[in-house]
Amino acid sequence: MRYFVTGEQQRKALLNALVLMFLGYIVLLWLSNGLMYFHRMDLTPESVIAYYLGSEETFTQPRSYQGMLEVSHFHLFSMGMLVLTLTHLMLMTEFSYRLKIWISGLTYLSAIADEAGGWLVRFVHPHFAYFKIAAFLLLELSLATLLIVVVVSLIRARIRLRSGDS
Repeated sequence: MRYFVTGEQQRKALLNALVLMFLGYIVLLWLSNGLMYFHRMDLTPESVIAYYLGSEETFTQPRSYQGMLEVSHFHLFSMGMLVLTLTHLMLMTEFSYRLKIWISGLTYLSAIADEAGGWLVRFVHPHFAYFKIAAFLLLELSLATLLIVVVVSLIRARIRLRSGDS
């Protein structure tokens, strides 16, 4: 009874709706991340190498240290906050502890690997292009998995809230 008198039910529904809207925004971020990657390169090592090391055929210069540092500075903070937020939301789901650990670990690892991949291609060896491609795909897959897990959990919670209203 206290649950209905204090308005707790409405606060949970509102929080649920706000988190779902946030996740919709993150879906757009996820899509734009993929579109930006494919605007610059594709899933071939040659395109990754050309992007980071430049190409005589397309008259592009290698990525500069300063340019890469500026991008990394922003990405390390923003991706860290994104991954922290999404993994925090996932911790509140009813999914298994083991699944939460795996998804969280893979997401953090892939975000760091994706950022490091470009640096490795540019300053260590072009063969790290394979690593960069794998890291990008793993990051996109792990972010999508996080989004799906949290959205499914929230939709289930909304259904339970509605069925509790009846």
